[in-house]
Amino acid sequence: MGEVILPRRMFLWCMAVIYMTAFVSMYVQIPGLYGNEGLLPARWQLRYSGKPLLEQLLSSPTLLWLGPRLGLDTHTAMELLCLAGAALSLAATLFEALRHSLVFFCLWALYLSLYQVGQVFLYFQWDNLLLETGFLCILVAPLTSFSGSRVFKEHDRVTFWLVRWLLFRLMFASGVVKLTSRCPTWWGLTALTYHYETQCIPTPLAWFAHQLPVWWQKLSVVATFVIEIAVPVLFFSPLRRLRLGAFYLQVLLQALIILSGNYNFFNLLTLTLCLSLLDDQHVYFWLRRRDKLKDESDDSKLQSWLCYLLELAVWSLIIFGTIVCFDLQVDANKNHVLSRAAFTFHQFNQFLKSVTIPCVWIGVLSLTWEMVTSMFRCACVSGFLKRFWRTIQWTLAAAATASVFSISLVPFTYIEYDSNSRIWPGVRQAYESVGRYQLVNSYGLFRRMTGVGGRPEVVIEGSSDGVTWTEIEFMYKPGNMTAPPPVVTPHQPRLDWQMWFAALGPHTQSPWFTSLIYRLLQGKRDVIELIQTDVTKYPFHLQPPAYVRAHRYRYWFTEPKADGSYPQRWWRRVYDEEFYPTVHLGNTFLDSMLNQYGLKDKSSSRRVSNTTVAQAVRWVRSHVRGVPAHTLIWTLIACSATFCLLQGLRNRNQRVSVIHPDSTNKPHTLEDADSFSEDHKETEQTEDEEEEEGVSSGDEEDDEEEGNDPVDVNNEEEDEVDEDELVDESF
Repeated sequence: MGEVILPRRMFLWCMAVIYMTAFVSMYVQIPGLYGNEGLLPARWQLRYSGKPLLEQLLSSPTLLWLGPRLGLDTHTAMELLCLAGAALSLAATLFEALRHSLVFFCLWALYLSLYQVGQVFLYFQWDNLLLETGFLCILVAPLTSFSGSRVFKEHDRVTFWLVRWLLFRLMFASGVVKLTSRCPTWWGLTALTYHYETQCIPTPLAWFAHQLPVWWQKLSVVATFVIEIAVPVLFFSPLRRLRLGAFYLQVLLQALIILSGNYNFFNLLTLTLCLSLLDDQHVYFWLRRRDKLKDESDDSKLQSWLCYLLELAVWSLIIFGTIVCFDLQVDANKNHVLSRAAFTFHQFNQFLKSVTIPCVWIGVLSLTWEMVTSMFRCACVSGFLKRFWRTIQWTLAAAATASVFSISLVPFTYIEYDSNSRIWPGVRQAYESVGRYQLVNSYGLFRRMTGVGGRPEVVIEGSSDGVTWTEIEFMYKPGNMTAPPPVVTPHQPRLDWQMWFAALGPHTQSPWFTSLIYRLLQGKRDVIELIQTDVTKYPFHLQPPAYVRAHRYRYWFTEPKADGSYPQRWWRRVYDEEFYPTVHLGNTFLDSMLNQYGLKDKSSSRRVSNTTVAQAVRWVRSHVRGVPAHTLIWTLIACSATFCLLQGLRNRNQRVSVIHPDSTNKPHTLEDADSFSEDHKETEQTEDEEEEEGVSSGDEEDDEEEGNDPVDVNNEEEDEVDEDELVDESF
């Protein structure tokens, strides 16, 4: 694999943006979800038993234990952690020097602290994925002085390989579980005929996708299986064009999911993981610039033809296997493609048994290759002390990578029981010992398709007299049949998501729903703002309802009219059953449910903290209250992008007037990487000649002090020379 300097920097920038999105999205919802008068107060999760702080941190790793020491209650401490995470990630987005290992460790620790008390509202696979990817950022990001954050070390390809391995585990497991679940819709290739209208929060384009013919929906399911099961093996291909082909197929799948459904930052996070399949050469291709690291013209014609033939054979094999496994046939009379699963569950299970362990060995071989090549590059560094220091860095990075890879085999092999039982007990014990930190996780999205008989949806109604009832409409989830589906990505309205899960079973499976009913009867504004940010749109904003009840309906997308015109409504529905009985404050049933689930706060009211920090947190809250979360998030992203663009233009204008290479200004954003290389083309050529003539290290140190950027030098030998002068920077 070629150099991964630019993909690595792009990965870290994207992770900073995603962290910012996650923290801001969570911050807006904290009062209603975890406040002292929220649905599931977070302070119930922290039992202050008088144990030493270190013992509390080991039992439940969350910085919220420090709240009382700062004079903050748990609710205020959570808001403070979110604000700190949002500010730190925003700073890392704007300034590359802050995309540092220590900064990413702080972001990971902050999000893990929230996760520990998040309860059911944070038990999503994308939260686990963010924590695992965030931990990998600690290994991938440079651990150097802030002024040298662009330095590329020999071991960076080793740690960055873990990102590719995580992407493989995520995609392969997500494809496999669809078939191991024995869901009839996946086996019948009809899952997408239900998916668009039954997913949690569809987008307007989901309505149009739902209208596609059945044969196309079935063919789309086939393509999903190919992209998620067969293609991920190409992530470890030694042929870069195969990896690039796999990259674009993954991007296509994620883009289609983003267009048809609101899955918060999950798909953006998956796209960020896909950057591990790229190299500098392809990034320069995007920038319309020839990459000097490797030129295809350097390869012999025989070698090029052999590579083309091998790539053609691989893609032909995938296409042929798809045709055979799904019995694809073209119906010329009806102008569509017929498809069906031409294999049984037993055959697929045998296939899974035969490929799980080989996939592990493919990962071992790929990682070994990265380690060996990186070790060889360390050995080629001139100077004994420099070589010794680089070897120590490589040893630490290789040991950390091998450790993370080893424990990740436990959750990865969950997809096949026999393979999981063959994992060495020592590795299993290591996995269990770090389980609380969410370093590695198992994945498997859309295991079973719900809503085959119609999308179940809970509709809450309130009344002041018990006779006239008014539906309580949520901002995002389906309810009002004439309201178009929203577009809220990358924000995740966690109450709306849990309402979708609650509708799949009785209310007893969702204890928090009783708390929601209770808070609505009390008229708690923090909870109301989870339903409507603009409380004036809440039908009982002037006075809480005296009675509340909930019914379950079955929803379907409407169909186009016979003349081809679009209907006025997006949804149609039929009544299903009562979901929650009519209750009021003091109702026996309501009180019994609150006591049964421990949702009734029997403790005395908490005194509001008046420390300087608490007042600052409340001041920030007062300025963002009433602003929709997705608007706030996109405003921050737009301002960050504008700042980076202006910064890049300023730096480029400064470099235009620079002639001597020693006065070069270092670029600060990813966007100006290409312009930096273009403006210094002659400088790089001069440095190439100087390296060949053996320029002294003292001159190179002068270049570094003046701001020359080793990341943007395209010649591999130049990278080594620049890195040699940075031995004083810590690993």
